[in-house]
Amino acid sequence: MPKTHEAGQNPLSFDLTQQPWIGVLRCDGTQDELSLREVFAQAEDVRRLTGDLPTQEFALLRLLLAITHDALDGPTDIEHWARLWGDPGCFAPIAGYLDDHRSRFDLFDARTPFFQTAGLRTEKNEVASLNRIVADVPNGEPFFSARLPAVGRLGFAEAARWVVHAHAYDTSGIKSGMVGDQRAKGGKVYPLGVGWAGNLGGVFAEGRNLRETLLLNLVAADTVDFDAKGRQDLPAWRREPSPQGVERRPAGLRDLYTWQSRRLRLHADADGVTGVVLGYGDPLTARNMHTREPMTAWRRSPAQEKKHGEPLVYLPREHAPERSAWRGLASLVADREQNQPDGSGPPSHLRPGILDWTARLVTRRKLTRGYLIRARIIATVYGTQQSVVDEVVDDHLTMDVILLHEQDRDYATQAIDAVKDAELAVNTLGDLATDLERAAGSENESPRLTARDRAFAELEGPYRAWLTGLGRAEDPFEQRDVWKAQVHTIVTRLGRQMVADAGDAAWQGRLTPSKQGSVWLNSALADRWFQVRLRKNLGQPSSPGQPSLPGQPSGTDSTAEPSLKVHA
Repeated sequence: MPKTHEAGQNPLSFDLTQQPWIGVLRCDGTQDELSLREVFAQAEDVRRLTGDLPTQEFALLRLLLAITHDALDGPTDIEHWARLWGDPGCFAPIAGYLDDHRSRFDLFDARTPFFQTAGLRTEKNEVASLNRIVADVPNGEPFFSARLPAVGRLGFAEAARWVVHAHAYDTSGIKSGMVGDQRAKGGKVYPLGVGWAGNLGGVFAEGRNLRETLLLNLVAADTVDFDAKGRQDLPAWRREPSPQGVERRPAGLRDLYTWQSRRLRLHADADGVTGVVLGYGDPLTARNMHTREPMTAWRRSPAQEKKHGEPLVYLPREHAPERSAWRGLASLVADREQNQPDGSGPPSHLRPGILDWTARLVTRRKLTRGYLIRARIIATVYGTQQSVVDEVVDDHLTMDVILLHEQDRDYATQAIDAVKDAELAVNTLGDLATDLERAAGSENESPRLTARDRAFAELEGPYRAWLTGLGRAEDPFEQRDVWKAQVHTIVTRLGRQMVADAGDAAWQGRLTPSKQGSVWLNSALADRWFQVRLRKNLGQPSSPGQPSLPGQPSGTDSTAEPSLKVHA
C-alpha cells in the first residue's frame, strides 16, 4: 500500500494557483475545471461556477471575492468600483498576487497548508473518514450522492473544494477535541454550531458572466461596518491562526469570507486524499452581523432582544425550501422604509447588503435600467440539531436593476404587490377547494393544500417572465394590470377544472351551516362564490364593474360566504 502522508508533510504538493480544481460552466455551455489563475484570467468566458453541491458554488465565490478584494485592495468607494467595472483587464493584478502568496495556496504545504492547520491532531491521533467533510454523505447517511457506503478516497481537486466547503457549511454536533483546544472535555468538543455560511440564507447577484458576477458582489469598503479598530482586514492565508477557542470578530470582508470556522488537516498519499482530522475552529455568532455580512437577508428577532436585553437584534433570514424565490421577492427588493410595519421605528426585515449595494450602483447610474441581474439564493437546511444536512436550497430570480432604484420605487412596489395578487388568487382557489369538499360532505384539508400548490406552480413561470420584462415597461402600473389579468385567466381555468372534477356528491350538494344561517351548498354555488371572490381580489379585466351576486356586498372578505342562504 502507498505510504500515507498528512497535509503539511512533503513531498506531496497541489498548487491551487496552477492546478485545475474549480468547476465552471463556460458561456458556450461546456463544463471545465480551472486553477485560480485561470478562473480570473478567463472570467469573461465563464458563465458561472459549479460545484458538487450548490453550496460549494457559494463558498467558492466567497473565496474568489476575498482574493479579489485583497489583490485589488478595494474597491474603496463607488467610483473605484466604476473604474473596475469599465476596465476589461481589471483582474490582471491578481496573477501577480497569486504568485506572491503561492505557498499559502498549496493544499499540502509543509508549514501553511491551504485552509488547514499543520500538525493538527487529537490526543489519540485519530484520522476520520472523509464523510466528515463531504456534505452529501454526512455521518455515513447518503443524501445527495451515490457514494455508498462511505467516501474512501478523494482526488486532490475535489478534496480542495470540500475543504473550502467545510469551513462554510460543516454540520454541528459533537466533534473530536484537538490537542491544545481548551474547549475539549474528555476528548470531545460539544456542539458549537454550523460553519459560518450555514447560518445564512445565502444571496448573491449574478451577472452575464463570472467577471460581472465577481464585480457585482465586490462591495465597496464604505458599504459595510466592521469597526476593526486598527486591525487589518486579512484573508485566512495572510493571517496567523488564532488560538483554538479564542473568540474574535472579523476585521472585514476578506476575513469574513475566509472565516476559519473549523480546524482541519487532510491525510493523503500520492494517489489522493484518504482521511481528515476535523475539529471546531473560530466561533462566530450571527446576532447583529447585519452591518457586516452582505450575502443574506435579515429579520428582526423580538425573542432574541428579550433574551439578551438588547433593544434591537437581527438574525439571518433563512430560506424555506418549499417557498420559491419569486414568492419571497419582497425580502430581496423592499428597502428599509418599505419594511417598516407602521412607518416608523426599526424595519422588521432587511434585504441583503449585496442588493443594497446594487441599489446604490443603480441610483448613482453606474448600472443602468435594462441591465438584468439574477438574484441567486443558495442555502443549507440542517436537521437533528444541525448535525446532518436535510436539504440544499438553490433558486434564482431574474430582475431588471430598476427594481432596486432608491428614488424610483414604483417598479419594486408593483412587483411586490403582484406577488400579493397571486397569493390572494391562490387563497381564493383554496377556498373553492374547501367549499367543494364541504358540498360533498367532507372536511378534508388535503384538496385545499393541493389546489394551492398547483396554483403557485402554474403562476411561477408567468410571474418570472413578467418580472423579467417589467423594467422595459414605461408604466409599471399598467404592467400590474396585465399581470392581474394573467392571474385571473390562470386561476379561473384551474377553478373550472376543479368544479368539473368535483363529482356527483358535490354537484348534488347538502345543507351546510354558515354565519348567516344555513345554505344549500353544491358545486354550482361554490363556483359562483369563487368567481365573486376572484373579482373582488383581482377585478375582471374582460368586464370591469360586473356586479356582485345578489345579496353579496362588493367588499366581502375572500373567506366570507356570500349571503345566499336557505333556512332549515
